[in-house]
Amino acid sequence: MPARKEFSLDAVRTDGWFERIGEGIGSFQALCEIIGERFFAFSIIVGARVTALTVDRRNPDQTVVDFVLGAADDVDAEVQRLSLSDFRRRLVGALIVDEARDAPAPTRETDTESIQLFLGVRYLLIAPLYGYSLRKLVLEGADADVTAVYDGQEEIFDVAQFRGRIRSHVQAEIDRASSGQRGTIDLSKVAEAEAATAAADWSRVVQLLGAWPAPLSIFLRTPEGQMLASDARSLIAKGLGLLGSACVNLKEFEQAEEVFRIGIQYAQEGVAAADLFRRLGEALIQSGRAGEAIGPLRRSISFGGTAADVMPLLGRSLLVRKRYVAAFACFRSAIDAGVSERSVAAELGEVEAALGPALTSWKATRLSWQA
Repeated sequence: MPARKEFSLDAVRTDGWFERIGEGIGSFQALCEIIGERFFAFSIIVGARVTALTVDRRNPDQTVVDFVLGAADDVDAEVQRLSLSDFRRRLVGALIVDEARDAPAPTRETDTESIQLFLGVRYLLIAPLYGYSLRKLVLEGADADVTAVYDGQEEIFDVAQFRGRIRSHVQAEIDRASSGQRGTIDLSKVAEAEAATAAADWSRVVQLLGAWPAPLSIFLRTPEGQMLASDARSLIAKGLGLLGSACVNLKEFEQAEEVFRIGIQYAQEGVAAADLFRRLGEALIQSGRAGEAIGPLRRSISFGGTAADVMPLLGRSLLVRKRYVAAFACFRSAIDAGVSERSVAAELGEVEAALGPALTSWKATRLSWQA
């Protein structure tokens, strides 16, 4: 029977590497918005150093990217120039070519370089961009399996299967970008996205509207964007709200937050802003950031959000933060607005258990006043 060897991947796991690099790049956010966050990460992985961007605001895919291949200290590196769409395709092409796997299997857990080479350095770097957190490598005879946490669930992949899955994510990235290569924003897509949302077809919503955020974030800074009519702003905000919620349902919380914040800039105020702040708050709750959701949910109320929609979410956020009195007030406000008491019964029970006799005394005093 072949010997089984198990290697922890803690030493080679790269979770958060892209964000850490971003802390040292002053233009990081702008590059992410123009090139695309994941495409910018791809450029770092393949060693394509962006040296200049000539932004085409009317047709973002025709933005010109100047870049060099090689180390930062290579002064003789030749500057290459491509349109943004061609630059993205070049990056993806470099990443989806399956490497010849001649790296020997590791023999010791302390030999991190052998583990990296065996799995493939680029796969270790791409994996966290799509939410994979690698845990262990198991070798048994000719079999090699990787255990990773994905979408909160632990999954086991054959190493070859794992590499193929990562390549498919990269290919899907260029497919999504290519599907929206027209420079204009087609507002008629909002109605289609609304129908797809009603059918819970989240991938379809992303396919229809996924190319919107980058050009819209740039367009907003132009004179034309600043003078955009209110009805067009409202429709754009609605579309971004649908896209953000689709991202939430696909567990792409960071992307959802970015989309909602762009939408809020277009909505500015009123019912459209209230809806986006509510969606943002709900996304923050689902991603485990209930404390951060309190602010957007309060903004939603201030812009005219309905108590029935917002107060249950605000109450849950406050409950997580152990602000029991405020949470109780929110749940009561939701019930007064027509929310069924049964739907918030568990939360009310938790509040009552925390407040104990003080809440009971308050209820008794309130009833005495009413009598």
